[in-house]
Amino acid sequence: MSVSNHALITLSAALRHRRSTVGTRWRRLSVGEQALLVVAHLRKGETYTDLAAGHGIGTTTMFRYIHEAIDVLAALAPGLRAAGEVAVARPS
Repeated sequence: MSVSNHALITLSAALRHRRSTVGTRWRRLSVGEQALLVVAHLRKGETYTDLAAGHGIGTTTMFRYIHEAIDVLAALAPGLRAAGEVAVARPS
């Protein structure tokens, strides 16, 4: 699967920041591994079960990893007003 390095680096950095903000002490997977799994799920539709089994973690942990990353990505996204302003500013 081809994945943008920029996408992985951005998601990894955001996850690292969240982990330090929340004060996470230990995780089975690094932020880079978590980012790769999340991108695989979002781009290819890989199931939680398949991803979890391939990386030696439980399905529930995989569920938490994906939902944590989605929350982080949502926080990075521009608001509706900002997105609308960008859409209007771009010529057709």
